[in-house]
Amino acid sequence: MKAFRTPAVVLALTSGLLALSAQAEVVQQNASGDPLYTLEAPKGYAMVGDLVIARPLLIGATVIGAAAFVVSLPFTALGGNVGEAAQSLVVEPGKEAFVRCLGCTSSGYKKD
Repeated sequence: MKAFRTPAVVLALTSGLLALSAQAEVVQQNASGDPLYTLEAPKGYAMVGDLVIARPLLIGATVIGAAAFVVSLPFTALGGNVGEAAQSLVVEPGKEAFVRCLGCTSSGYKKD
């Protein structure tokens, strides 16, 4: 049985390592090679998942963050960090919910 186990382990490891190159994703870069200017092209399933799951959750987070901001406003005004609280509780979830393209992972407007 030991004579069979060693070749089986070697065969399994070899086929697993060979399959890694087949599963590697091809990364396309623009002509300049700068990753700042690469455009995202999300797949259809990413767009559907974003529309059905992520956007409603982000809109809910924006509403809850706005309510939390209003409740905490007297305390943040006394502490002098109203801008920071507004940024983290309202602006960031709102930016992800309303500015990010459907299925994309980074927020902001695309400029083609």
